[in-house]
Amino acid sequence: MDVLRKSTMKRYIIPDYLNFFDEWCIIDKNPEQKLIIPSTYSPPPLLFNAHIETIYPALFRKISNVKLTRERITTPDQDFIDLDWLKAGSKELVIICHGLEGDSQKPYMLGMTSAVSNLLKHDVLAWNYRSCSGEINLHHRFYHSGATDDLDVVVKHAMSQGYQSISLIGFSLGGNLVLKYFGEIGEDPARPVIAGVVFSVPLDLEASSKKMMKWYNYVYSQRFLKSLKNKVKQKEGKLPEHISLEQIDKVRHVFHFDDLFTAPIHGFKDAKDYYQSCSSLFFLHRIRKPVLIVNARNDPFLAETCFPFEKLTNNKYIYFEAPERGGHCGFTSFDTEYYWSEHRAVHFIAMNKPVKT
Repeated sequence: MDVLRKSTMKRYIIPDYLNFFDEWCIIDKNPEQKLIIPSTYSPPPLLFNAHIETIYPALFRKISNVKLTRERITTPDQDFIDLDWLKAGSKELVIICHGLEGDSQKPYMLGMTSAVSNLLKHDVLAWNYRSCSGEINLHHRFYHSGATDDLDVVVKHAMSQGYQSISLIGFSLGGNLVLKYFGEIGEDPARPVIAGVVFSVPLDLEASSKKMMKWYNYVYSQRFLKSLKNKVKQKEGKLPEHISLEQIDKVRHVFHFDDLFTAPIHGFKDAKDYYQSCSSLFFLHRIRKPVLIVNARNDPFLAETCFPFEKLTNNKYIYFEAPERGGHCGFTSFDTEYYWSEHRAVHFIAMNKPVKT
């Protein structure tokens, strides 16, 4: 065992200001061994269970010092995607992907945007999926857990701005997008995407969707469904020939919504086909860029199959960290300006920056 900073991976550098994270980055240098990183994350005592860890940052964290600049781009199918930028004059960019029914203004997105900008000094692009920027998109399709075509549109747009390297960060659904995308592009030299960090990822969409049906996830499920149903109703008002509300009253869980709306709208046979086609779990073996997956073991949304340690055995590019605590997109810290997850992401991206020659 060795510390990554002192390992033979000479093409990577770590800025001095991140030295205090070195003890977290212990790995086995044997590429045949799975890269499971021991975690030191511990939540504040006040956040004593998974639900409080999940709910507290979503409801009570306030970030007001991030001023984003919006840009609207046109997709190849003549729809639009809204991008929110925080620029620092860097040639290096981090693209951040939000979770289900999120947007660039969520606290976890603003916190990560601020951390990347202030600590890494990289430009940041926090993008909003179709219909998530406050305005319903033009076409009948929305966004979904496997819509990497839209992520690729965003990456290509960023490339056209002259960035020399691009890293990706994703939360929950956005984490699934990031991992699936890395699996699809493999070692493609045409895309300067160098590394990724993802948090609270439902790698197995079907199993996690079924876990959302548990009684203790009822509040979360209904919160998502209220927002999703409202968007479907708005879409039906614009495109009644493509969207029918006939079965909306049958929707009691996210699984039902995906079966009756997400799947058929986006060309899948049913929810099972959608989950099978889009779960990042089935793309991990094709990843050829360094990625860090951080899933808390007490995450109320994630099934056991979202901790696929055995699938990581032969992929030296994937690092998996499974703290005992953290909830879903939580990882709160009270003793520093930024949350543990934000420091963790900054460190991994810095660690995987190509050495300038």
